[in-house]
Amino acid sequence: MAQPYDVQSTGPETRIAIRGSLDINSAPGLAEEIDRIVAKRPEKVLVDLSSLDLIDSSGVAALVKLYKNVRAAGGSVTISGARDQPLAIFKLLRMDKVFNL
Repeated sequence: MAQPYDVQSTGPETRIAIRGSLDINSAPGLAEEIDRIVAKRPEKVLVDLSSLDLIDSSGVAALVKLYKNVRAAGGSVTISGARDQPLAIFKLLRMDKVFNL
């Protein structure tokens, strides 16, 4: 099964585009990718959720892990494009304030 995300790194910036569903089936793969991203200590991580249709608690946990670990290493994380169900989940969890959505 193809992963529901694409990662592009250009120097100090890493872009992650997540599409489809980020759930119990796909979040572990993203969590592994996050470990690889954090190990490179990027200055900026841009996460595009405009093609994300569904997220569950494991998907939220993966994004929180990314946010915490990149910031702990001195980098910044920008999450954009959340809509529909993912945006509703972030608002319910009050993560929209943390992620500036």
